[in-house]
Amino acid sequence: MRESAFVKQNKNRWEEFEKVVNNQQQAAPDKLAELFIQITDDLSFSRTQYPESRTTQYLNSLASKIHGEIYKNKKEDKNRFILFWKQELPAVMFSVQKQLLYAFIIFVVAGIMGAVSTAYDDTFVRLILGDGYVNMTLENIKSGNPTQVYSESGELEMFFLITRNNILVSFMIFIYGVFASVGTGLYLFYNAIMVGTFMVFFYTENQLAQGLPVIMLHGTIELTSIVIAAAAGFVMGNSILFPGTYSRLASFKMGAIKGLKIVLGLVPFFILAGFIESFITRYAFMHWSLKVLIIGLSAVLMIYYFIIYPIQLKRNGRI
Repeated sequence: MRESAFVKQNKNRWEEFEKVVNNQQQAAPDKLAELFIQITDDLSFSRTQYPESRTTQYLNSLASKIHGEIYKNKKEDKNRFILFWKQELPAVMFSVQKQLLYAFIIFVVAGIMGAVSTAYDDTFVRLILGDGYVNMTLENIKSGNPTQVYSESGELEMFFLITRNNILVSFMIFIYGVFASVGTGLYLFYNAIMVGTFMVFFYTENQLAQGLPVIMLHGTIELTSIVIAAAAGFVMGNSILFPGTYSRLASFKMGAIKGLKIVLGLVPFFILAGFIESFITRYAFMHWSLKVLIIGLSAVLMIYYFIIYPIQLKRNGRI
């Protein structure tokens, strides 16, 4: 690569680094460490390709300054936990908007495919959901409560089982990203097909109006979190496929850390979804206004924190 092209490709990023080291922009310790890895990779490339150039001297100076910032901030911030939720996680979410969009598109397309397949093939629902689940749901419909499955176990037992399962699913979607993002895409695709199949199954049994609001009480947070977890998997997978100017290993480390932050950040939301599913969803015949309120608040929470809030922070220069 010609030196001028190398500088042009990375100029904006280096200018951001300068703002941090010159105290014009705040950065958390983990962010400083990430910056240091990126700069040292650029410096290593520059030393190899342009050993005597001013670009190499500039990067060496910048790396030294960032190293100084890391040493200065070696002591752990007392507000580290708060900082993660107020700044670090939103900053990561702002940087993965494309991956989040890809995950959302895959989820919608797969959901539509599941819905169409179920509508035109009576056997498809049993293929995807299994005979046992389909037969159980049909029996519940006959008894007058199509979502009775949510009230058949004790609240506390159900809470721990569901929350654990949802967290495991999110980590699996993320970890499958190591297979060059393909694993994450396929796992998300299958889960979305299940959702589309489930919805049309309820529709064909004339139970969608009753079943959908009940399911979305917890599903609003749960399904949104799964899509976000898939975005984390894509971040890690794409870091292997497209390392840019970094070594593939360094790029993978950065992508894995970034994706892991997202998945860890989803844990409280899965806990909240598990609580709703275990303690609230079982009251299927609650007044419709309560259902609308819970679904609406859940949607606002997820959209604001993971999409709107990061954009606001970026516009205000806080990330």
